[in-house]
Amino acid sequence: MADENIIVANPFHTAKLKPKRKGKKPPKLLAVVHQSGCTGCEVCIAGCPVDSIELVPGPNPNNPGFQQTVEIDLERCIGCQNCSQDCPWDTITMYEHNDAFTAWGPETLYSNLYISEKKLDDLNEEYGIKEEEPEKIEA
Repeated sequence: MADENIIVANPFHTAKLKPKRKGKKPPKLLAVVHQSGCTGCEVCIAGCPVDSIELVPGPNPNNPGFQQTVEIDLERCIGCQNCSQDCPWDTITMYEHNDAFTAWGPETLYSNLYISEKKLDDLNEEYGIKEEEPEKIEA
């Protein structure tokens, strides 16, 4: 049974079609958007050299541009700090690599890049993808 509290990367998001981050070591810093203060102005998107910032539509599906926000694809962020310096609202903070994952949860209101396991199960069902049963090893 999928857990509603466990967050995983959304393999169906269009950002997953973009090139992977290059480099062997993870960046020392990662950017996290404090979405409660984000206006969705998109200034940070223009300054990102690796295109790791995605728009998140607002909560009303009839008017997705209203109350839109942004989120950072932590898997592709290189820690360059452009977005945090460009943001006119100071809503993007740089965190140490491991701390970014802890900070992400309370600062993120809406996410399309990272979803619950239950939502992933729903998407897999919608797209007709079935999990393979693990092979049984006989002793």
